[in-house]
Amino acid sequence: MSRAPRRPPAERRAELSAAARDLALTDGLTAVTMRGVAGRAGVAPALVAHYHPVMDELVASAFTAVVAAELDEVRALLDREVDPTARLAALLRTLLDGTRDDVTLVWVEAWALGRRNEALAAAVRDQMDAWQALILDVVERGVAAGVFRADDPAQAAWQLLGMIDGLNAQALVRWGAGGDRGPVLAHAVEGLLGLRRGTLDAASAPGTAVEP
Repeated sequence: MSRAPRRPPAERRAELSAAARDLALTDGLTAVTMRGVAGRAGVAPALVAHYHPVMDELVASAFTAVVAAELDEVRALLDREVDPTARLAALLRTLLDGTRDDVTLVWVEAWALGRRNEALAAAVRDQMDAWQALILDVVERGVAAGVFRADDPAQAAWQLLGMIDGLNAQALVRWGAGGDRGPVLAHAVEGLLGLRRGTLDAASAPGTAVEP
């Protein structure tokens, strides 16, 4: 391998972090090794070790970069919806349509690897808190508008997050509903939040507002 051109330390460190993020997204979090990052960035493994001497921290950073970007994307998507039911339907649709399975793989691997990587475990907890906060906001807006019913919105948000994670993880091995994850979960969520059966299916239609 030819010698990598010299770059300012901050720029080189950021380049290697970006390579780790891209590697996690395309090949999974287990691919984020010293040699794997070096190969993606086109540098020697020793250079990765120099700028990121603690690989556990680089793995955690790659995880955070991937899942935080998805969270920002989903938040922007939900901000386009004013109606609480439409917001909830948009959340389920974008998270369960199978287009985000690459990020789901990163999550699943992070839960497993985090048992022996405390930096990663801490990052996972932080990102799960952030996702729960986003879903809680969706639920609380619906409750405040009188559209949803939930005695404990925070608990409902945790339950909804767990159901989404479980269905998506199962789909990675093509078990259960597979590509029909959205309709499967919609009926359970309608029961959880006191919505009439079929409400979320109807709200998925563009420009449709549905009464509870």
